[in-house]
Formats: sequence, structure tokens, C-alpha cells
Amino acid sequence: VQLQASGGGLVQAGGSLRLSCAGSGRTFSRYHMGWFRQAPGKQREFVASISNGGSTSYADSVKGRFTISRDNARNMVLLRMNSLKPEDTAVYYCAAVANYPGSQYSGNYDYWGQGTLVTVSS
Repeated sequence: VQLQASGGGLVQAGGSLRLSCAGSGRTFSRYHMGWFRQAPGKQREFVASISNGGSTSYADSVKGRFTISRDNARNMVLLRMNSLKPEDTAVYYCAAVANYPGSQYSGNYDYWGQGTLVTVSS
């Protein structure tokens, strides 16, 4: 599976962005998908995940503000981000995992996209 993330940019605090992750391959729908982020000088952290059946989970820091969804017909995973805060500034990565639905551990993921930068100004 090859993944390509897009949709990042510069937004003011309180604004919204939608990130997209396009996947390749006929088996995309079998994978559980996740979004992670990495801020400068910090470790990569879990943001949200969606299983191949559509079950979702979120980091506490984004719960109620971010929504993950998937469109298997288009091989896409989306991350809708509302009420953005300066602390959401990071490079956001999408990832795919075959055997660990809902995993928050980046080491479990098999495939990664290249990342897209989100900058939230105060």
C-alpha cells in the first residue's frame, strides 16, 4: 500500500482544515488506518484511527474537534480538524496497519505516507 497525505497549510487558531490520505492498491479497504503527528522537537504521537469496519478512536487532545472517516471506494481516509489550536501545529502522517485495529502505537503500522504540514497561528 502506498499512501499520500495532503491538505495541510497555514490556518488561524479556531479555524478548520481537512487532511486527505490517498491510498493505492486493491486491498486498501482491508487496512486499518491512522493519523499521527509530529511537532518540532517532539515524538510522533497518535491522533486518530479508523478500523476497516469504521470504528474510530481519538487522542484525548483532539477528541470532539477532529473527525476521521474513510471512503473505501475512493481509497481515501480523511481527517477533519475543527477549532484548531497552535498546539496542533505539526507534520501529520497517515498510516496503514493490517493486524492492529485502533492501534495508537506507531510501531504497529506497516505503511506510512510522506506527511503534510499543518501550522496554526495564534
